[in-house]
Amino acid sequence: MSTIATGRTTEDLVRIALSGASFWIKPTGRTTDDLVRIAAAMRQSGGQLTVLGTVGRTTEDLIRIGSAGKGHVTFAPSKAFFVED
Repeated sequence: MSTIATGRTTEDLVRIALSGASFWIKPTGRTTDDLVRIAAAMRQSGGQLTVLGTVGRTTEDLIRIGSAGKGHVTFAPSKAFFVED
């Protein structure tokens, strides 16, 4: 299943977030720094980032991402939102 992040750079996602859009992404292949940048853009624009799946992220990583978003980030289990196509 693809998401908005499929085929897009982190810079693309930051720009989309800054436009005021809200979206969810699977963080696979993104660094914690990438997610921090996207979360900060969501905070700035008032959007909402939902990160689907946090396996492999440390508690410290999640705190950094959440702190950057300040109420504009939700962490959810990856299977919570997926219905197979």
